[in-house]
Amino acid sequence: MYDDKVAGAESRSNFDRQLESTIDSAASWLAERQKPEGYWVGRLESNACMEAQWILALWFMGLDDHHLRPRLAQSLRETQREDGSWEIYHDAPAGDINTTVEAYAALRCVGDRASDPHMVKAREWILSKGGLKNIRVFTRYWLALIGEYPWEKTPNLPVEVIHFPNWFVFSIYNFAQWARATLMPIAVLSARRPSRPLPKGRQLDELFPEGRDKFDYSYPQKPGAGFLDKFFLGADKVLHALQSFGTTAKVGLARNGSVKRCLEWIIEHQDADGVWGGIQPPWIYSLMALYNEGYALDHPVVAKGLGALDDPRWRVDVGDATWIQASTSPVWDTVLTLLAFDDCDLNERKAKEVEKAINWLLGQQVLRDGDWKVKCPKLEPGGWAFEYKNYFYPDTDDTAVALIVLAPFRNDPKWRERGIEQAIDRGVNWLIGMQCKNGGWGAFDKDNEKQILTKIPFCDFGEALDPPSVDVTAHIIEAFGKLGIGKDHPSMVRALDYIKSEQEADGAWFGRWGVNYIYGTGAVLPALEAIGEDMSQAYIRKASDWLILHQNEDGGWGESCASYMDVKQMGKGTSTASQTAWALMGLAAVGRPEDERAVADGIEFLIERQRDGTWNEPEYTGTGFPGYGVGQTIKLNDPLLKERLKQGPELSRAFMINYNLYRHYFPLMALGRVREKYSI
Repeated sequence: MYDDKVAGAESRSNFDRQLESTIDSAASWLAERQKPEGYWVGRLESNACMEAQWILALWFMGLDDHHLRPRLAQSLRETQREDGSWEIYHDAPAGDINTTVEAYAALRCVGDRASDPHMVKAREWILSKGGLKNIRVFTRYWLALIGEYPWEKTPNLPVEVIHFPNWFVFSIYNFAQWARATLMPIAVLSARRPSRPLPKGRQLDELFPEGRDKFDYSYPQKPGAGFLDKFFLGADKVLHALQSFGTTAKVGLARNGSVKRCLEWIIEHQDADGVWGGIQPPWIYSLMALYNEGYALDHPVVAKGLGALDDPRWRVDVGDATWIQASTSPVWDTVLTLLAFDDCDLNERKAKEVEKAINWLLGQQVLRDGDWKVKCPKLEPGGWAFEYKNYFYPDTDDTAVALIVLAPFRNDPKWRERGIEQAIDRGVNWLIGMQCKNGGWGAFDKDNEKQILTKIPFCDFGEALDPPSVDVTAHIIEAFGKLGIGKDHPSMVRALDYIKSEQEADGAWFGRWGVNYIYGTGAVLPALEAIGEDMSQAYIRKASDWLILHQNEDGGWGESCASYMDVKQMGKGTSTASQTAWALMGLAAVGRPEDERAVADGIEFLIERQRDGTWNEPEYTGTGFPGYGVGQTIKLNDPLLKERLKQGPELSRAFMINYNLYRHYFPLMALGRVREKYSI
């Protein structure tokens, strides 16, 4: 391989040494950063809403002097864009109206003056984008909580939903995991309509330039809104009217009982580390809901939730600023690090690190029932969660990769004594039971795809559903292949049909949980190889052609988050280490001789850009929500799409992520797989 790239035996030998040195440096970098307990975890960067909302939540809960408020405010000042706005992802084409409004409100809350230069820039940017008229549901809730927006003009969430039976379309268990866990505390807050107004002199009058009396609080109209959209908007008005009548007439309408049940559900679902759902939204809203219902700040549940803010696993300090992560990824980072070690044949050389990590991983398997049990009452537990202690919500993606990394050890007597075979069996059985009716897998729930829920005004924040996705399904196929479950297995037959049906006309696959088509395509091709698919088939060659076509001149691959809204950005963007690795793993899985030069260029890109054992990558290549509302790919050629979704390539409804270890273990995987495939 690479004969036309590295002429002569001496040059080839030099290339081999460079490759080995790059692998060794990356492996040592990882080994040095393993936690004492045995796991790895990198920082999870998102957007400024995290810090802004914590500033406002601490104010709402009467914690004006909380030690983190000035540090959180400093993080906002440091991340403001030159034009005055705040963005959803690194180097986005524009700022985001929602993040900017929330950051502005938070800074006013801590005392930044409206006349301060950075605040003037932020305010002018907000007003230039249509002002508060164009903010999303969650931003309206935050302004209501600080007395800057009427609760009556926010979506009404009746607490009575807690009583809906599981078979009913509007059952909370038909919402995605993250939406469900967030809906419960917001329903409590919506029922009570509390606020703690900002003090005089810090209120946001300047965001109502024509006065509050003249402001139009109605929801922005969606072009082509259908019957259901209009029905739910009408229902929202009726619910608000009933609530206002009940409050005025002092008629409880049995609400206190419903609120109590919601609070019980919230308390039951608190994670062992004090947060909720392993993510920021249910954590922060649950604390405010409990506080507003009279739970004291030193109540064990509230105290534990507030205490997590100072947990170094959630808190990131840089200089005078603090960031609170939206989630944490120890299981995900650990299994992918172990996979990188295995791909580079490092399990023996790094035996100490690997043994500690496998022991930790086996202890993280979730062996208790979670919310998934509602749809699968006869299924036994056996999955892994993404975070530290998120026992209610194991996910199929982490479970799949955990099985991949456990597979090489299942016949080792030492590990068999420690129960590895039982752990694998439980994981496989759980995944088979979680397969959706169309053959794919969602992340947290089975058959979570009732699109009528996306029409509810509350659900304009990003994704309300968790339907099957190609990348998660691909990882499960790969895991089953590694475990010897062939493509003739009934579960795999359905999964393979699903994968084929989801391929784009140009050969790529959509990336639901990573950016974007490079991620989806880079996940599918290794899965097909693992299950024994004939890699010379036309549909597979078409995918390889797509990857080759989108290689950058520098030898790498890159794709902007903007590709989730702009079809012209599909497969295009600044070359990154993680996306280059995904493309290389896809091409290596196919192994076409004609792709060797492209693969060589990609490897050289990674070798040349390694610094001190790792790679620099400020770009966001992880996806939380594309912002489509339906949790899956949609057609981007609708000329009214931007107006329908209220977002453009800046992704105002989306949630994008920079996993700080993606830049590291994915390149290591790619280097190892290419070396093995081409016998370097």
